Amino acid sequence: MRKTTVSAKQKTPALPALSHDEMVKGWMKDAAFRQAVLRIEREELALLDALLTARDASGLTQVQIAERMGTKPPAVSRLLASLSSEKQSPSVATLRKYAAACGKKLEIRLV
Repeated sequence: MRKTTVSAKQKTPALPALSHDEMVKGWMKDAAFRQAVLRIEREELALLDALLTARDASGLTQVQIAERMGTKPPAVSRLLASLSSEKQSPSVATLRKYAAACGKKLEIRLV
């Protein structure tokens, strides 16, 4: 049986260069993608914005927030990152600890 080798000099055909905006525009044509983006913008990003605003108002760093929560900074980073992805959402208890660490009270409303 004969072995086939690929020369390092062989190149793959160049793909057309697309800007980030062009890629997103293409992805937004997909209904499922568009629905997921809108849900994240409407729900998770609003919560992320509230958490970051609370931290800014407290004048504390993420490290200080983690200390006050009784956890490590990477856990706080994961908490914030989970809000802009489809990963597991934080528990109410975690949100309550974050709010308390910022000197705030967690309030949940259905509107």
